[in-house]
Amino acid sequence: MTRLVQRILPSPLGPLRLVASDLALVGIYFPEHRPAPAHAGDDVARHPLLDHAARELDEYFIGRRRQFTVALDPRGTAFQRAVWRALADIRFGEQRSYADLARAIGNPRAVRAVGAANGRNPLSIVLPCHRVVATGGALTGYAGGLPAKKWLLAHEAGQMPGLSA
Repeated sequence: MTRLVQRILPSPLGPLRLVASDLALVGIYFPEHRPAPAHAGDDVARHPLLDHAARELDEYFIGRRRQFTVALDPRGTAFQRAVWRALADIRFGEQRSYADLARAIGNPRAVRAVGAANGRNPLSIVLPCHRVVATGGALTGYAGGLPAKKWLLAHEAGQMPGLSA
């Protein structure tokens, strides 16, 4: 197994745990992430991938970044990785339904499975699962909690909300 390293990044949504291997970022986790992350790493102050990810996330939170370039290695099943690749195609400020995502991966009847895979996305924010909503636009679960999802969507809509929602 590849050695993992981690660092806590302060953010408007609370402390985010960034986890990386020597090759790519493998996780971004909220304090109360659900489901809880399966892997952890050694705490480090400096690491090139963690530095890169932290810089890009900071830029995103202050409104200066809309796309991420840090190398990613989301770990999951082939189906989950297909869903997560489709997440990467949802542009900043846009939203898609779970049904849209199922169609995007060529499996329009897999709406529930897409929802489950979306919920297990290990790279919150960077692979933008917060941009996926129910048909009709209703907000559904989010690993970082619905207030975080609301904040991220409002942030991308050009609003800078607090977390009291």
